[in-house]
Amino acid sequence: MRPKTWILKALRLLVTLALLVLLWRAIDGPAALDLVLGADPVWLLAAVLALNGQTALSALRWRLTARGLGQSITLGRAIREYYLSQILNQSLPGGVLGDAGRAVRARHEAGLKRAGQAVVFERLAGQLALFGVTGAAVFLVWIRPGGTALPDWVLRLVALTGGALFVAGVVLWVISRSARGWGRHIRDWSAAFEASVLAPAVLPRQIMLSLGTTALNLLAFAICARATGTTLPLAAIMIIVPLILLTMLIPISISGWGLREGAAAALFPVIGATATEGFAASFAFGLMFLVSVLPGVVVLLIQPRPQSA
Repeated sequence: MRPKTWILKALRLLVTLALLVLLWRAIDGPAALDLVLGADPVWLLAAVLALNGQTALSALRWRLTARGLGQSITLGRAIREYYLSQILNQSLPGGVLGDAGRAVRARHEAGLKRAGQAVVFERLAGQLALFGVTGAAVFLVWIRPGGTALPDWVLRLVALTGGALFVAGVVLWVISRSARGWGRHIRDWSAAFEASVLAPAVLPRQIMLSLGTTALNLLAFAICARATGTTLPLAAIMIIVPLILLTMLIPISISGWGLREGAAAALFPVIGATATEGFAASFAFGLMFLVSVLPGVVVLLIQPRPQSA
């Protein structure tokens, strides 16, 4: 492995540890630990079940997306591969190496490019659903007089993110009109996205699967909060929790550790809870996510190794 790659991985590890240490010192770390250690195991088990459910639905979404790009993936293989990618994403710096491996192993039916597109589009569909739920919830809260009050900075954050997505879409559309290299690449990816995600025969199932994975992710976090002593109202589950989970996409730590806890500590006071309770809920969620991907360890151990020639 190239030295530069090792340096980046080491930096992500250091960032993760530094964030967690800073948060531990900024909040009441021992109190947060007590909340985690005293969490109700029944609720934690329910969170693990919800997270396993979202992994299964994600595997179905990947299978559906890949089919639109000429790949035939059996249900059992899709689930096994998704668990394997999850355990690698959770255990290695970067958070996408498992997905990259999933694309490489699925390249034989339609080539590496289409296999990579299937993985990218599947993950993108999930993130768009997560942000869509957040945006819809913020809009409903905003138009309802006397509803849940949200700080202006939360509204600005959601609006800024939505605006950034819109601008990015416009920029990509403008570039796609070019007949040169980048324009051709963007048109090819756009056509692939339309075929695998937006096609009339596919879109309804994409929406259902993406909303299902989003709902189970949000539910799992809310259950972890309940296990550590905080009951989240529905508005918080639909607005605050997605913002917390979206921080995991920032590629500067290992699987979002530290970033997620920092976001939870910052956002929980919005709903009348404490930063310590937010940290504890997020930390419990991270631990339960690790537990939920343990089937990936089994897949990794029994995965047949290629025989040497």
